[in-house]
Amino acid sequence: MKRSRRARREELTGWLMASPWIIGFLFLTLGAMTFSLGMSFTDYDFFNKPSFVGLQHYKQMLFEDELVWHSIGITTLYALFSVPLTLVLGLLLAMILNQKLKGIALFRTVYYFPSVLPEIATIFLWILVFDPSFGLFNSVLKWFSITGPNWLGSMEWALPSFVIMSLWGVGGGMLIYLAGLQGIPTELYEAATVDGSNRFTTFMRITLPMLSPVIFFNLVMGIIGALQVFNQAYIMTNGGPARSTYFFMLHIFYTSFQEYRMAYASALSWLLFLYIGLLTFIVFRFGEKKVFYS
Repeated sequence: MKRSRRARREELTGWLMASPWIIGFLFLTLGAMTFSLGMSFTDYDFFNKPSFVGLQHYKQMLFEDELVWHSIGITTLYALFSVPLTLVLGLLLAMILNQKLKGIALFRTVYYFPSVLPEIATIFLWILVFDPSFGLFNSVLKWFSITGPNWLGSMEWALPSFVIMSLWGVGGGMLIYLAGLQGIPTELYEAATVDGSNRFTTFMRITLPMLSPVIFFNLVMGIIGALQVFNQAYIMTNGGPARSTYFFMLHIFYTSFQEYRMAYASALSWLLFLYIGLLTFIVFRFGEKKVFYS
């Protein structure tokens, strides 16, 4: 069946509107990834011509470079704590801000505002908050006659400090949760009230199942974001103390822009890509079964 001229014109218009993104993806994303994959099989130091070395970088990365597994472990540990806490706190705030109260729009704005602040400015703000001498946390602890830790200068507290800091940006996920909560039909809650359901049962039987696609989305995006943490560690601790905050992205950065081992850094980048892809696949494989699509 032939399409009308109008349908063909609309299709062409659609492709033209999408063409800037398509061109950008092909040349700036897919093209760069393909080039990086090719470079990972060479020996290239940014100053000399690349020479083919095969799988040498991948062998070194998996069996000889101890910092690879150390940085992956630190990054994974950070994600294991920051992602669940962000999910739970975001959902809790969304449920509180979903109430029909006077001035609630102001509170929604206040909680979302940190998510749109410049990241570098936020990092310097948290440096002041974590300062052991006059920082906010230790100042509050002094009121209770408690000596606060050296947050960013202690091996025991540096990584937990980053987990605490990750909760600052919970407003983005909160806003998505809030949209999901407001999309749940009120008829379901009315029927639960008629049946005599209490708040906990209503939350477990209605709210969570109906909100499961949003939770699943925030989980996947949270994992991807947590495994690529870089700016905070680079500015606040530079991977220290004693490499306790030496995230995998830091290892890639130092390998490429301090040691100028561009080809090896490309191999490291592909390891991170495969690791994120594997975790995302596992989440989809076992988590999507729990998602309810109405």
